[in-house]
Parts: sequence; structure tokens; C-alpha cells
Amino acid sequence: MNPLRVPIGTPGSVDVVSTSVASPSTPELLVVHALRVRGFVDADVVVEATGLPADDVAALLGGLGDAGHARHREGRISGWMLTPDGRAHGEALLSAELDAVGCRSDVEGAYRRFLAVNADFLALCTDWQLRPDPADPDGEPVVNDHADVAWDAAVVDRLGDADAVVGPICDDLAGVLHRFDGYRDRFAAALARVRDGDGDWFARPMIDSYHTVWFELHENLLATLGIERAKEHAA
Repeated sequence: MNPLRVPIGTPGSVDVVSTSVASPSTPELLVVHALRVRGFVDADVVVEATGLPADDVAALLGGLGDAGHARHREGRISGWMLTPDGRAHGEALLSAELDAVGCRSDVEGAYRRFLAVNADFLALCTDWQLRPDPADPDGEPVVNDHADVAWDAAVVDRLGDADAVVGPICDDLAGVLHRFDGYRDRFAAALARVRDGDGDWFARPMIDSYHTVWFELHENLLATLGIERAKEHAA
């Protein structure tokens, strides 16, 4: 089991992040960006993600639909999604926001810190889902049935270590762009549920599990900086 590796800089050095009041995003950017980071969702999720009034969200979604930037799909599961043009439109809005606020270097610095621990977090999730085979400890791992209490406890302890790293990153991002506010609280809520014994909140999809929030923050950073996920290590 590999422990989370926390990068340590030069002794005495600190990450310099702007201390100015966080800048709010425009309602249109908030709605477009919610569709980008949340994916295929209904209007209620966009309201929750943006904090905007439901009537405003409905009007903005309708306008995005008319412009060809989003489309609504009906069916057993209905909801809104960005079109390719809408994705490009959102990236243009994000780039303009960074330039207007003057916080591009702050977000880039936070992204580098996040990326430095991302691989270790993903390995941590793997260790939650798989564990050594009791019958063959040196063989291939097996699906974690969570019968090994000591293994699970050690993984949860490492999740706490990961939280201690990502929490300050969230705070720094929220200090420059208000739309990053809330991530630390969501991480804390998921971690508390895991520590209380509800393992679903570690990595289960479709709920606000720790992995779900981590993936969303990663996508938020990539979108904000205009980096394609498949090409981020070459960026």
C-alpha cells in the first residue's frame, strides 16, 4: 500500500496566492460551466450548482438552447447538456474571466499542486476497491469486500491525508474565484460520512462521494485553464 506522497517545496517557501476578494462569475458562465463540470443534468442540479434563482436558470438554459450551445433531451432520464459549440463558448467565457480578474497564475499554481497529488489519490481509490488476496498476498489483488478492517482503516487514514492537501488548494481557489467556493465543504462532508462507516461516500458514482467531488474539481481546473484531459500531462 503506497502512502499519499505530499510534495514538499524548498524549506521556508510558500505558495503565493492572491488575497483579494473572490471575484463572482457572470450568471451565463455559471450555467455553462455547471453543464461542463456536471455533465448531463436537469435544471434543478444547475440551480444547486450555481446558486442562481430557478427562473433565471430556466431563462439562461433556454437562451443557450436557442443559441445552439446546449440542448435538452427528453426521455426516461431528461436533462441538459452542452453541445460542442457550447463547450467552446464556455471555454471562451472562462478564458475571458481569467484575463479580466487577473488570476490566471493563481489558478495555474493551484492546478499544479492538485496535479502533483492526483495520481496518488487515484491509487488510493484503487486501494479502496481492491486489496491483497488473503490466500495469496503476493498475487493479484482481489475485489475489496471490506472484511479486512485494518486495511480499510489505513486507506481511510490516507484519505484524511489527501484531504489535508486538497483542502488548502480549494481555499486558495475560492479566494480568487467565487465559483470554486464549496468544494472544501463537499470534501469534508464526504470524508465525514466515510469515517462514520458509510463506504459508499469514498468513491461511489452518482452521489457526492469524495471521488465524485475530486473528479469534478479536476474537470473544473482543466476547463478553466483550457487544458484537454487527455493531453494534460503534455501541457
